[in-house]
Amino acid sequence: MAPAHRQTDATSAGEEPRELPAAALDRLLHEPARLVIATLLYAVESADFLFLLRESGLSKGNLSSHLAKLEAAGHVAIEKTFRGKIPLTICRLTDGGREALRRYREQLKRVVDTLPE
Repeated sequence: MAPAHRQTDATSAGEEPRELPAAALDRLLHEPARLVIATLLYAVESADFLFLLRESGLSKGNLSSHLAKLEAAGHVAIEKTFRGKIPLTICRLTDGGREALRRYREQLKRVVDTLPE
């Protein structure tokens, strides 16, 4: 029997269940706030925290928390510096993060393609 958290589909009696495309989605990027952050960073070379805050609509705490998770996964690089005496946080999508987002897009396409017309 498949674990409760996995979606499966058996095509006929007695066959082993097969994993549905939705079960293969990257759970880290599938979270809406992290997906917004990743797509914003995909479109630019780098962005500062205030740009991401403004464009994402997230609170400071939520943005910080989601950036930390993306950084821990190696998807985002964060550089903390100063502009004069003002703290400046610059974020960029790593090569691995770009590849993960491309894979996620392909995974999502496969899920959508399984929908009936």
